[in-house]
Amino acid sequence: MEGRASPPDEARGRPAAAVLCRGPVEPLIFLANFALVLQGPLTTQYLWHRFSADLGYNGTRDRGSCSNHSADPIMKEVETLTSHWTLYMNLGGFLVGLFSFTLLGAWSDCVGRRPLLVLASLGLLLQALVSIFVVQLQLHVGYFVLGRILCALFGDFSGLLAAGFASVADVSSSRSRTMRMALLESCIGVAGMLASLLGGHWLRAQGYANPFWLALALLIAMTLYAAFCFGETVKEPTPARLFTLRHHRSIVRLYVTPAPEKSRRHLALYSLAIFMVVTVHFGAQDILTLYELSRPLCWDSKLIGYGSAAQHLPYLTSLLGLRLLQHCLADAWVAEIGLAFNILGMVVFAFATITPLMFTGYGLLFLSLVTTPIIRAKLSKLVGESEQGALFSAVACVNGLAMLMASGIFNSLYPATLNFMKGFPFLLGAGLLFIPAILIGVLEKANPRPEFQQFPQSP
Repeated sequence: MEGRASPPDEARGRPAAAVLCRGPVEPLIFLANFALVLQGPLTTQYLWHRFSADLGYNGTRDRGSCSNHSADPIMKEVETLTSHWTLYMNLGGFLVGLFSFTLLGAWSDCVGRRPLLVLASLGLLLQALVSIFVVQLQLHVGYFVLGRILCALFGDFSGLLAAGFASVADVSSSRSRTMRMALLESCIGVAGMLASLLGGHWLRAQGYANPFWLALALLIAMTLYAAFCFGETVKEPTPARLFTLRHHRSIVRLYVTPAPEKSRRHLALYSLAIFMVVTVHFGAQDILTLYELSRPLCWDSKLIGYGSAAQHLPYLTSLLGLRLLQHCLADAWVAEIGLAFNILGMVVFAFATITPLMFTGYGLLFLSLVTTPIIRAKLSKLVGESEQGALFSAVACVNGLAMLMASGIFNSLYPATLNFMKGFPFLLGAGLLFIPAILIGVLEKANPRPEFQQFPQSP
């Protein structure tokens, strides 16, 4: 790809010390996910309470009355409206983001990672600002969709992750890359866990507005960090046009340009594997809050916060588990173990009718998130050094498509199955996870170490 300097060109570029003295990408990802997780469950609960108030439904939070409203049509309408508006937000974000983060990610191979990080941070900031207006002024909930679209125009969280993972690939060795990817994902998890614990308690104490204000303040700090403190990882950034089809073509070339056959086959199949894993992860995440709010669990905001924290804890436990298991197992088989526990957790969720059983399901997910950093690392090792931005833009596109599919399937299936089996979407998720498990096993058996092949940079 054009615009990247090869290692020998460093002497002609900026001094290495100018980059080494700047900050890493991990604080950016931490702050971004803290702000997003602080807002996510609150937005779902806000939609629930807005629709409950509009429809005159007032039995949602009393545990006794909630458990007796098994056939309340108004409660089911509240659940359906909340689920559908969540789908609208995700759909709007994906359709716009599909163009923006693929364009911006490949562009970052030329101009560096910082411009994409700054733009994506601004987009998240705008989304939080719109949410504050909706909550403070009681605007129509459709403005949540507008905020989501504005965020997607600037690259969205997917673009931020693409730049983050590409910057890790820029500076990590082949041997350390899996752990570096897992470390970055653990930042996501720790931030999510802390934000979940804070959000639930804060909502009970002060309502919806103040948590959104904190998210806005964090996103302002994150934008300033991206602009002035992040240490650029592209060796010699060069100016490049943003609005050109060349950036999109560079992504297509990853999959269609003639290259060693086995590497491209692995690239496509690992992309399919991460698509399935992300679909189940975000699909379950989309409906978990709604599942916990409604009968028979009837959780309040405090329990929702604990549940969301437990949902993010596997980011940390998976990092520790990966570190230990790598001493005795290949990465692929560690990923298989993670998928097995993920499947078990989904099955428990499907049949959970009491709070202890829900937390048992969360406990079974303790290794569920080792899979994605392993796949990301394997993908990163299959392309050239100058293709990392394009690759993680493609992965971001896959993630975005997976999130759209997850919203479409799980948010539509959940209200449709309320009458015969409320936990059916979790059973579907457990079944879908067998697909990446089979793919990873087959790829490892066909060529156990494809990631150690080295390919030349694109011209």
